[in-house]
Amino acid sequence: LIMSPAMWKWTCLVSHLLLSTTVSPLSRQQPLHPKRPFITFTRDQAEGNFNHLVVDERTGHIYLGAVNRIYKLSSDLKVMVTHQTGPEEDNPKCYPPSVVQTCNEPLTRTNNINKMLLIDYKENRLIACGSLYQGICKLLRLDDLFKLGEPYHKKEHYLSGVNESGSVFGVIVSYSNMDDKLFIATAVDGKPEYFPTISSRKLTKNSEADGMFAYVFHDEFVASMIKIPSDTFTIIPDFDIYYIYGFSSGNFVYFLTLQPEMISPPGSTTKEQVYTSKLVRLCKEDTAFNSYVEVPVGCEKNGVEYRLLQAAYLSKAGSILARSLGVGPEDDILFTVFSKGQKRKMKSLDESALCIFVLKKINDRIKDRLQSCYRGEGTLDLAWLKVKDIPCSSALLTIDDNFCGLDMNAPLGVSSMVRGLPIFTEDGDRMTSVIAYVYKNHSLAFVGTKSGKLKK
Repeated sequence: LIMSPAMWKWTCLVSHLLLSTTVSPLSRQQPLHPKRPFITFTRDQAEGNFNHLVVDERTGHIYLGAVNRIYKLSSDLKVMVTHQTGPEEDNPKCYPPSVVQTCNEPLTRTNNINKMLLIDYKENRLIACGSLYQGICKLLRLDDLFKLGEPYHKKEHYLSGVNESGSVFGVIVSYSNMDDKLFIATAVDGKPEYFPTISSRKLTKNSEADGMFAYVFHDEFVASMIKIPSDTFTIIPDFDIYYIYGFSSGNFVYFLTLQPEMISPPGSTTKEQVYTSKLVRLCKEDTAFNSYVEVPVGCEKNGVEYRLLQAAYLSKAGSILARSLGVGPEDDILFTVFSKGQKRKMKSLDESALCIFVLKKINDRIKDRLQSCYRGEGTLDLAWLKVKDIPCSSALLTIDDNFCGLDMNAPLGVSSMVRGLPIFTEDGDRMTSVIAYVYKNHSLAFVGTKSGKLKK
């Protein structure tokens, strides 16, 4: 992400620049400019909250997902086009939605909360997914937000019935000679029989094609998806996997998640529920999802554990940071924000930490785990699949950096946590968002806080 003047302006949509500090010991703190004017875009509060924002890296145009609206803004935050997405007659208990099949539940005027906004550059369209009708998506032309398609007739078209704006995350994998793929991850809100928690879908060139959003592969036994077993909910009734961030790198797609687990505290005979932050990795070309691996991630500083993931962003190291980490300047670095502790998801503590991970080191840990499991050591160790006691099966094969799994030893969990490097902590104003980029060989991070401050 290159912070051009136009892109700096859209930062003001989500936060005012009230405080600027440095995280690099090589930089001097710059004076504040409290009277510097910033361009803003506001709408009447009655119209509902803003939920998501994406910027067209080619034009600088801004697409803003809100309740019942999608806005297209110019780089100076002037409204160019508005597309209405709701409200509509609906009931969240209707499955399939009433637009497909008559529903016995009472229908009411229901807001459409934008849950995902993605630019499909290859086909020059915007994917806008909302909360109406169990989470269907519109495909809108980037130029004028004209509706190109809105698939809703098949069960694959309903992505998630959760009404929270941060409940869905998508990653597009693009190809030059074939249709692209959409890896989509979602909270399932207690309905695992309806919704996979992660799946890969077809992004057809024709927005109205019958196969739009169909699973990349699906037969009687195998599909391009992972479903949470219903039995899991008997152990943790409010179980769900919350997806904070997603990206692709090399041959893999990654998601950063937060999920509940039952653990036995030291010296206790009873179990308690905590939340664990985990990175999930899948091969881009794995149509059967045999490559699913998840590894716990967290951070610690001065004996304080930071385990509740708040936000993440993938960037490059840059030559200065790369030297101190012992990696190359083009290596992928994951900037993450964690809040203190493990027990409170919905009411995180204000103490938080900005931590960095070298993606290659996480991949090395996953590779070690795969090698030990295929030597027959340990168990699959994936708590939410209730398979902690299933032993790994031995197989004579070579596990290289791009190994994509077999129909054995999958899905797989890593038990030991990968710890990030803490580079900045905040005790009173919880950090809630982060982006980063390289400028003149330096790695710069912009962090947003709970109170609306932006730290550089």
